[in-house]
Amino acid sequence: MRIKELQLLMQRHRFSVTLGEITNLDNHWYVTHSGLLQLAFRRRCLGIRTNLEEKQSDPVAGRWVFKATVYKSRGSRGFAGYGDADPSNCSSLVHGAEMRVAETRAVNRALRKAYGIGLCSVEELGRSSGSPKPSPEPVYYKDRYPNGNGISNGQPRLRDQLSLLIRQYNLDPTLVKLYAADFCGTETLSGASRDLVESFISHLAVTAKEKRDALICKLNSYSQPQEARP
Repeated sequence: MRIKELQLLMQRHRFSVTLGEITNLDNHWYVTHSGLLQLAFRRRCLGIRTNLEEKQSDPVAGRWVFKATVYKSRGSRGFAGYGDADPSNCSSLVHGAEMRVAETRAVNRALRKAYGIGLCSVEELGRSSGSPKPSPEPVYYKDRYPNGNGISNGQPRLRDQLSLLIRQYNLDPTLVKLYAADFCGTETLSGASRDLVESFISHLAVTAKEKRDALICKLNSYSQPQEARP
């Protein structure tokens, strides 16, 4: 981008280089997530809604797709944008945080559409070592899940991955939890180690996709009294 064009962009939208609202990376200028949020605040944006696109997402593979809709004012039909992230299109600095990266990218695209920003955002870049690392999750998540079934090294919660599979394949959550505990060899799912839960989630994803009828029969067996199970 030429200096004159950059100056016009800064004047029109009041972006600040000092505050990190736009940044230069490899001799190219990019708007940042914080810059777009500040712009929305200055323009009195009514709200932003994000939704996980479950059918396009694959929690086992670490692929997440979000849709964001920006509402500039009351009565606005909204400006939509999509964002996806997986280990193949994210910097190694943010591996394990693909869910948050996907949501950020969706919000950025929707905001750029809403306010006519032709400049790409830095968070939308693929494998770039200069891409900023998302903020770490609060520490209390780790305290609440001592067995590692919550946040681990910034990775999405296993609980979220399991819930997504349950919704995606319309499974009974209670029966899935009973099956999971049986699979892991523990009395309850919360007592299983992270490795065991990860193995179960992988097993459930494959079975639900390739042998759903057999999976439903297996789950239904857990609705029977214990002595009557096969």
